Amino acid sequence: MAKRKKKEAFDWEDEDQEEIIWVSKSEIKRDAEDLKQLGEKIVNLTKANLAKIPLDESLLDAIELAQRLQKEARRRQLQYIGKLFRGINVEPIREALDKIENKHNQQQAMLHKIEKVRDELVEKGDMTLTDLLNDYPDVDRQQLRNLVRSAQKEREQNKPSKAYREIYQMLKALMLED
Repeated sequence: MAKRKKKEAFDWEDEDQEEIIWVSKSEIKRDAEDLKQLGEKIVNLTKANLAKIPLDESLLDAIELAQRLQKEARRRQLQYIGKLFRGINVEPIREALDKIENKHNQQQAMLHKIEKVRDELVEKGDMTLTDLLNDYPDVDRQQLRNLVRSAQKEREQNKPSKAYREIYQMLKALMLED
């Protein structure tokens, strides 16, 4: 009978063991480093972008202090910010930071697209202009056609590309207004 009690007690302890999730020390360190890096990204934001991130008062104070500090004091403050992050849900903060970072990437992609359209206009002329007019019917056809011709002449004569830059500005105003 005594053996049976010991076995039942052991089985009960075994069930508790299964419910415990073991986290390695290395994983805890990686998570802490990840939160510290998140804090560093937020500290490096401008005040306007920082206002877009949902932060509580103590975290905002810690971040503003870190922005004023340098070298070792800044490193210690970043450690502290990482520690504060461990106590809260950081997903809304990560999402807001991703929106800020992606907005910059989207703007860069759009500017590259404008450059590509401008280059095609100067290279191919009327064929690309027709496609552009189909996509953007509001564009001033005559002015754009004159700028394209001027840019082609400037390129042939190796002159400074004033019309080339004007095409870019015109396309930028047209495509970024969407």
